[in-house]
Amino acid sequence: MDIKKHLTITGYSTVSWKDATVKAIAEASKTIDYLSEVKIIEQRANIDGNKISEYFVDLDISFIVDVNRKNHLGGKEGR
Repeated sequence: MDIKKHLTITGYSTVSWKDATVKAIAEASKTIDYLSEVKIIEQRANIDGNKISEYFVDLDISFIVDVNRKNHLGGKEGR
């Protein structure tokens, strides 16, 4: 059975909520291994005049914990 961990992140775009979501996942994947799911929590936007100028999306991203990963603390186990 996989163990999953969840993080809440916020994506940003001047194009669309979809673009904000895609960019946030792409950025998160640079530093988080084994991304597995995304849930859109909230969408919001800023309005400038009569147009949307900025799109924001709050995401709950999940990733699978690698239970076989070795501790990389360099001999500082237990801290």
